[in-house]
Amino acid sequence: MSAKKDAFANIGGFLAMHHEALAQQCRNLLIMTEGFPTYGGLAGRDLEAIAIGLNEVMDEHYLQYRIRSIEYLTNKLIAANVPVMQPAGGHAVYLVADEFLSHLPVDQYPGQALVGSLYVHGGIRSVEIGSLMFGKYTAQGDGKTGTCSIGTGSPGDSQESIYAKPY
Repeated sequence: MSAKKDAFANIGGFLAMHHEALAQQCRNLLIMTEGFPTYGGLAGRDLEAIAIGLNEVMDEHYLQYRIRSIEYLTNKLIAANVPVMQPAGGHAVYLVADEFLSHLPVDQYPGQALVGSLYVHGGIRSVEIGSLMFGKYTAQGDGKTGTCSIGTGSPGDSQESIYAKPY
């Protein structure tokens, strides 16, 4: 869970589960992507912010607003023929970058191109989830990947509130 997105904190996140063997597999994978679990850590003020934020985001009115905001933006994008993952969820709007920029081959990183363009032209912060972040490569170094998507912020988030529909 992203503490920045889902708990209104400035930093952090966590992965929680009840299955010990799965937790160990996740820790092993974490070493390759984020570093050892013992690296760093959060300051007490950040842990406190996460605890307060988790309490605040459980408000049903907020959750309803967030889900409806994402649904609203997703439907607007669908109406404009922008390829998005469907159905809309409650975390973010996901653009399908390799359909949006179908003229770019995977080795030219369409997701990264779209992330950069969204920020330069619209000030929209997003993240590539696909060919660069989790891409697979052949023995020759050629990129092979499935769908490349872009996660954009929830319309109700403070940085992206310019997209929010006034209710």
